[in-house]
Amino acid sequence: MKVSPNGPETVKICFPILRQGGKYSTLVICPLVAGNPLKIMKLQKPGIALLLLCLTWVGNGEEAKSIRILCYNIHYGQGNDGVYDVERLAKVIEAAKPDLVALQEIDVMVERSGRVHQIRELGKLTGMASRYGPTQHYQGGLYGNGVLSRLPVLDVVIHPLPYTESTEELVTYPRAAIAVTVEAPDGKPLRFISTHFQHNVEADRIEQAKEINRLFVEEEESPIRTILAGDMNALPDSEPMAILLKHWDISKDEGLAPTAPAKAPRSRIDYILTRKGDPLFTKEARVIDEKMASDHLPVFSVIELKAAE
Repeated sequence: MKVSPNGPETVKICFPILRQGGKYSTLVICPLVAGNPLKIMKLQKPGIALLLLCLTWVGNGEEAKSIRILCYNIHYGQGNDGVYDVERLAKVIEAAKPDLVALQEIDVMVERSGRVHQIRELGKLTGMASRYGPTQHYQGGLYGNGVLSRLPVLDVVIHPLPYTESTEELVTYPRAAIAVTVEAPDGKPLRFISTHFQHNVEADRIEQAKEINRLFVEEEESPIRTILAGDMNALPDSEPMAILLKHWDISKDEGLAPTAPAKAPRSRIDYILTRKGDPLFTKEARVIDEKMASDHLPVFSVIELKAAE
């Protein structure tokens, strides 16, 4: 019997089936939920052992078909006490036990936050793979969006989004979306997008919403299941959200609780969304009440990966 790891969520058990005549002929891969006790019984018919093994997986496989998502604007590591504390943010992330995390406002080697490589440190502290999508140079470093993943990363693409150039009268920032494709617990690809819309120009947010739809829906040649998460800087009934909701569904908590500012939240501007038509179903959604680590509250969802009909 050969045991080969397949990420933290599943393992693959590979062993041959005995056919008549005493010869091994077929190699079968049977996935199991990691952490479930596995007892190998000594039976005269190995085929029965394999059947029991696979039945055990089927009966307990529901967990492996769900994915835990977190969306968090980390305010370049600065909490509401004025302290830059990446370890504090890592503890907030770890407490949610996410499989995928969409992060916004990440500093990498920026002067204001102590020249810390924040996305790399968050990856180390949480034990997750980290991918970074910088949007601009800032104070000798970089600033942008990122993704943390417990799932195998297959592909990463950074897409610039349209925005109004900054002037002395109106300070704006470049915007982008980082799209990370991972191998989901069911063994199929899933794309996870982290983005951050313009904070002070409604017209920019409208164009950015249109571009997200164009990139990931309207001009998609080979669509794969897609989850979008980010700080949209837009209220649920705003025009940018209306544009997104033509093609996306919000992973809704009851009442769409506000997410900003964290100390006294009054506006919902952070979202997790699933693409319409994809076999994805929200099992749980909530805003996490963490008022100190950032100026935004994190948003959490459990998404079921349904079998395509």
